[in-house]
Amino acid sequence: MKIVLSRKGFDSSAGGCPSPILPDGRLLSLPIPDAHSTTTYGAINLPNGLIRDLTRERLGDQNGAHLDPDIDAGAIKRKRGWRPLFGQFGAAQSHLRNHNVGPGDLFLFFGLFRQVAFADGRWQWEATPARHVLWGWFQIDEVWPLTPAETLPVWAQNHPHAGRSDLPGNTLYVARRQLELPGLTDALPGAGCFPRFKPTLKLTAPKARTVSQWRLPRWFYPSQDKPPLSYHRRPERWQLKPRWCELQAAARGQEFVLDSAHYPAAKRWAGNLITKNH
Repeated sequence: MKIVLSRKGFDSSAGGCPSPILPDGRLLSLPIPDAHSTTTYGAINLPNGLIRDLTRERLGDQNGAHLDPDIDAGAIKRKRGWRPLFGQFGAAQSHLRNHNVGPGDLFLFFGLFRQVAFADGRWQWEATPARHVLWGWFQIDEVWPLTPAETLPVWAQNHPHAGRSDLPGNTLYVARRQLELPGLTDALPGAGCFPRFKPTLKLTAPKARTVSQWRLPRWFYPSQDKPPLSYHRRPERWQLKPRWCELQAAARGQEFVLDSAHYPAAKRWAGNLITKNH
């Protein structure tokens, strides 16, 4: 099984700011702007004024939103039969295909987050640093390569990748109905969002100078017989510590693939992570 650390949501380039951690601890990954999308920010279940305030009025309820990965059943009004979907194309999709990512493999979505408060009638950033945080999971059930002749189910036709024949390698991933991983103590859906921030979801290391300086379990550290997390082959990116390892994560790239065939602890780690934070 492959585990894919997948960068999604607002950041300094896509959206222009982090996604918020709300005052009650809720993680709210904001979908990036998309002028082609038929779903607007106003149609998404977001706190009033949040998009307008956090983007300093660069975006508002009328702007199109790329709701992808689409894994929160309550995000918008749904059609009968809806299932979680994730779309990818171009170089990122080629990277997934080259690593044989497919049914049974697991995406762990992460993004840039920062705490917010509501004060003086507006949403405002708190004086806390931004950091990379895991915010959702998605275990693949089916892979749908999209072609101009592809006919999607009605419930999938408003996904932002539907009908986009202009996107090279355009592909949709469909989530499993139920998660299948070692260490699970509950029956969990195949895809979902972590509802609240917890320290175990944070990738950025404590006191890190940049958000891309990560602290990971020690078993992540690569060796000659274990290929590293994709995009992270340079040895100088890694530091082995007594109880963990640190990684200077790539600033570019969306999909970082780890093969559990070489890292047997990965599947149980992912199962425990989801169980304790869902």
